[in-house]
Amino acid sequence: MTLLGEALTGALTRIERSKLLRDRERELQKQNDRLEKFASIVSHDLRNPLSVARGYIELAEEKGEKEYFEKINSALNRMEGLIEDLLVLSKARDNIGDGTECPLNEIAREGWTYVETGDANLQIADETPLVYGECNLLTELFENLFRNAVEHGGEDVTVNVGKLDRTDGFYVEDNGTGIPPEKREDVFEYGYTTNQGGTGFGLAIVADIANAHGWSISLTASSEGGTRFEFETGA
Repeated sequence: MTLLGEALTGALTRIERSKLLRDRERELQKQNDRLEKFASIVSHDLRNPLSVARGYIELAEEKGEKEYFEKINSALNRMEGLIEDLLVLSKARDNIGDGTECPLNEIAREGWTYVETGDANLQIADETPLVYGECNLLTELFENLFRNAVEHGGEDVTVNVGKLDRTDGFYVEDNGTGIPPEKREDVFEYGYTTNQGGTGFGLAIVADIANAHGWSISLTASSEGGTRFEFETGA
């Protein structure tokens, strides 16, 4: 091999090594970003059941009644379930699969119990769809939607859940202050929040769960000027 050939071979080898190194760095950065996002989700969504457990611990210490210890146990079980479900979501973010039958009326009611709702009111339509997916993750989806409604619409906000008329899917809407059209795309971004002290993860988690189920999500105004989330399930 001539000196020129050796020089070219060496240069190509260095280029290839450099490319592999850049690819490896990009993959490591992607993994780091994913881990950071996952850690943020865990810390965000564990706050609700943790707060519930703490509240019932105070009542249990004060009154010593069995029902409060049962509530504490339920909250702790919810925390354990959240960790397991978020692990599922982190590993299968783009494809949950067929899952199991999930009655949305029951899931919505369960999600409501995990949120500090104050004087807020939940109204579920007589007809709600049966969807297929990870039911525990869908409970988490409703938790974040309800918490968002209470935080931005006020503790006396009314939240409605029902079936879409024109296509397969469901909606969650409130009579709060609503979200301006120019900000509706931004609210699904991680870290975006207009609430002082907010984390900006709630609606991003909602979008992640919907996308993992293969659903489309849209945001518009409700008939009362509040916020309306529509989920087209396609089945």
